[in-house]
Order: sequence, then C-alpha cells, then structure tokens
Amino acid sequence: MTDGQPVTGPVPPIRIAAEPASVREHVTGVRVAVDDRTAARLSATGAEVRSDDETVVEASRDWWPLAMAWATTGGIGRRAGAVVRPTEAAQVAEVLAICSEARVPVTAAAGRSGVCGAGVPVHGGVILDLCGLTGIRDLDEVSGVVDVAAGTFGRPLEAELRERHGFTLGHWPQSIDLSTVGGWLACRSAGQLSTRYGKIEDMAVGLDVVLADGRTLRTGGTPRAAVGPDLTQVFVGSEGTLGIITAARLRLHPAPAAEQRAAYGLRSFAVGIEVCRRVLQRGATPAVLRCYDATEADRSYGTGPDRAVLLVLDEGDPAIVEATMRVVDEVVGGADGTETLDAALVGRWLEHRNDVSALEALISRGYVVDTMEVSVRWVDGPRVYEAVCEALRSVPHALVASAHLSHSYPDGACLYFTFAARPPAEDRDATYRNLWDAGTRAALANGASLSHHHGVGLNRARFVADALGGAHAVLAALKQALDPAGILNPGKLGLPDPWGAVGW
Repeated sequence: MTDGQPVTGPVPPIRIAAEPASVREHVTGVRVAVDDRTAARLSATGAEVRSDDETVVEASRDWWPLAMAWATTGGIGRRAGAVVRPTEAAQVAEVLAICSEARVPVTAAAGRSGVCGAGVPVHGGVILDLCGLTGIRDLDEVSGVVDVAAGTFGRPLEAELRERHGFTLGHWPQSIDLSTVGGWLACRSAGQLSTRYGKIEDMAVGLDVVLADGRTLRTGGTPRAAVGPDLTQVFVGSEGTLGIITAARLRLHPAPAAEQRAAYGLRSFAVGIEVCRRVLQRGATPAVLRCYDATEADRSYGTGPDRAVLLVLDEGDPAIVEATMRVVDEVVGGADGTETLDAALVGRWLEHRNDVSALEALISRGYVVDTMEVSVRWVDGPRVYEAVCEALRSVPHALVASAHLSHSYPDGACLYFTFAARPPAEDRDATYRNLWDAGTRAALANGASLSHHHGVGLNRARFVADALGGAHAVLAALKQALDPAGILNPGKLGLPDPWGAVGW
C-alpha cells in the first residue's frame, strides 16, 4: 500500500471526488469555529497552525469505510476549523490549555488509520496532528523497555529496534505502515502476532499524558506496581477522550532467532475454534494462529467450499518454537477430519496481509464493505459466529458474511467478521448502518465484546452504553473529572457531549 517504503505521515485512504473547498459534510450537529484570536494564540505556542482547505479537509478523515464511500461522491464526515501540528509535548500542553479555556473541541490524530471514525472532528474545532512527536527517546536494553514518542510510525520503529538494537516490539497490526504508537495505544491495538507478544496494552509500561487543561503526568515506571489502580490503563483505549498520549514506555523482546510455519485443513470453523482453545490452554502461544471459515479460506487460498483453514507461525527462541509447534501438531492431529496443507499458505498470507487495495476498489464500485472484530470467551465462540453471520446475511442487499479467528488467549479469542452488500446508491448509508446494527446486536446478545482492537470511534459510539452497562456511568464520571469542558474528542465512546448529539 506504500510501495514498500516506510511512511512518516498519514496516507489518504481514497481520493475525494471534489475540490477541497467544495466537499460536502455528512455529519450534522453544532460546529465550533476556531476564531482569529484563538488561532493566533495557538500559533504563539510554536506549533504550526494550518487552516487552508486542502490541509484541513484531508486531516479531518480517517480510514472509516463509510467515510471512504462518502469520498467517492465528494463528501467527508466533518471538517475541522484548523490543524495544529506540535513538535514537542510542551506545545501539546499549551494547545490544550488554550482550547480548554476557549471551549474549542480537540480531536487528536496522527496516522489516521482508524476504521471507526474516531478521527472525525464531529464539532469542527482543532485537529491536533501528533506526527511531529516522533522517534525513540531512550532504550533500556537491560530491562527491555523503549521510550518512544507517540507520533512514531510502526514500520520505522520496528526497523530501528531490530537493525540497531536487536529487539522487536512484536506489534504488527495490519495498519503498521499507516499507524503510530499513540494510535495503537488510543484504541487498544492488536498486532497480528499478538498470541505470542500480546496486545498493545500488554506492552505498555507507562505513558506521558497531557490532560485537557494542559497538565502533564507520567504513569507507570516499574513492573507490576501496586500503588492504587493502574493509571496507564486508564488512558490506553480512551481514544483521546481523557487525555492526549505524547509518549510511551513499551516492553520489548529479543529479535526472533527461529521461525516455523504450518497449515492445516479442518472439517469446520467450529473445529478450528476448539483446536485453538486446546493449543492455548496447553500453554502454547504461537505468534500466529489464524483459523478461517470455509468461505474465507476458499476465497483466499482456494481450498474448497467445505474446509476451514488453520495457519500457524511461531518465532523466537528455537527451543520454544520447536515445543510450540509440536503442541500445535499434536492438538490438530487429535481432531477428526484434519489434513496437513502446504505451509506455503502462510507465506501467501504474509505477502498479502497488509494489502487493503481491494477495499478501495469495492467501495469505488458502490459496494458496502467493512469488518467487525469482537472478542469472545471460548464457550461462546461458535454461537457468536453463527449468530453474527446470520444477522449480517439477513440485512437487505447483503451479499456475504464470513469470519476468521485472528487472536487467541487462554480464555477466549477474537472473531473477525467481514461483510459486504450491494445496495442501490440511495440506500448505501442506511444499509451500512443496518449491517452494523444487526451484527453488533447479535454479538452483544450472545456474549461478545463490542470491540477487540479497532476501538469505538463514531461508528460504535451508539452501542457503548449497552456494552458497558452500569460501568458506563463510571467512564462518564471519569471523563467529567479529567475534562470538565468536554473538549477532548467529543462524540466518541458514547460519552456525554457538551455540544449535543451529532447525526450521520
């Protein structure tokens, strides 16, 4: 998606079919302007301030598939009043203090690779572009901890860790070419090797955070400290609504010395879920353990309409890799109707795992296409799979709904659904919303979480109160305490919005 070159700035998801000055907005609600006095104060911080149409329009969107569909007809969600680009944390603090005093909403952004609309400035105001906060600040090779600025992109970070220091973070999201450390932390990102290395919250040792009024704090510092609640985890997953992450301390691992791969054909997706459970509960944690239902397996690997496919890859210390792959082979061999496939299938996945060009092509042709990932306990996995696929397929104009299991843990896994529809042009937005309503309600009703690693953003905000139940009031109270003016990413996480409801 980037011609093999690491990027250090946002990559546009799709061309907007209109000149920047004439784009149409699809999100409605109160707009907050950035007046000349506020803009001048923001410029005085030393951060770059831009308000030209081209910069503002492009910075006001992310990779949300519905917004990509809007782009094909010259639209975006909402445009900000200004883009502010700090290069140091002190400038972030000054910017937030100014915006809090002036009651101007602030939407933090960097790579803008989110797929749920978290980067849409629903009330205008300021887009706070954090790409200028970049680079490794410190690396403790003895403890295996890196201190890195939040605007650092994934591919250059991983390259520097491996080539100069012999370490890996082990965090390989599909968006690694497009996303930053701060973005990973903001939405509780999962890399494709998370079964070995964990999700980003498992890697977070501590954070530097700027609060809405400009105060700064530093969380964490030592392993497993018992000094009240873990404040690092308060901000991980908060999607810029509680504070702005400017840097992080993250756990590292030695760069892997060995790798093994395997692929298997399975009688059904339910069998695959059970195989993955047994592998994890025996204590094996292969870096990749991906099971595709028959629809996805045949589409991607040509294995026929009746076979699920399990792809396995492990990396690390040779002795651990050998033991892990032996456990996998024993567990798979104990399941009825399995067969060993060519391990080259793993290579095929590796070669194409970050390619999202098909998404743009389908959206440009009028299709509604998206993915929905949820986490489930093992006991609920088969039921959630069947219920969500059935719910998605029942929506008018739906064409297909399928799933794969992408991340596994001792107590459960992530189910990652893909769905597509071909509605008439006038029904496109309604079909998109209906698909999400149907799939999400089915997932929640059958015991799944609302999200595993894509976060909430604007698209899922309407479901948060149901997903959290009484705990949602605790989240809202925390928001009120840390951001009483409500300036930080309003309209997201289903939190109270001082400017009122938005529509889309």
